[in-house]
Amino acid sequence: MDRQSRREAVRDYKERKIEPGVFAVRCAATGEAWVAASRNLAQQQNGIWFSLRLGSHMNRALQAAWNAHGAEAFRYEVLEAIEDEDLSDYSRNVLLKEREAHWLEAMGARRMF
Repeated sequence: MDRQSRREAVRDYKERKIEPGVFAVRCAATGEAWVAASRNLAQQQNGIWFSLRLGSHMNRALQAAWNAHGAEAFRYEVLEAIEDEDLSDYSRNVLLKEREAHWLEAMGARRMF
């Protein structure tokens, strides 16, 4: 990679839009769902799948279901993305917690974290 391409790649990375919101991880085999809020929906799945593959996810029920049914039984689903351009960090965090609580109740899901 030449110097100019590298600069462009770094610039693109820094300018990417980070989208906060609420997501669910669903197990097709059991019908269970786990819900959580995220400050970065685009990268959240990678972190969860990584820890599940290693067997080190902090949610024991989710890890047990993953171990029992395998990766093929799970899917990552964005439930709600939040437009936060005009929100302060505090307001964004409060809104994420409220929306997470809403989805937990609406889906009858478990809390992931």
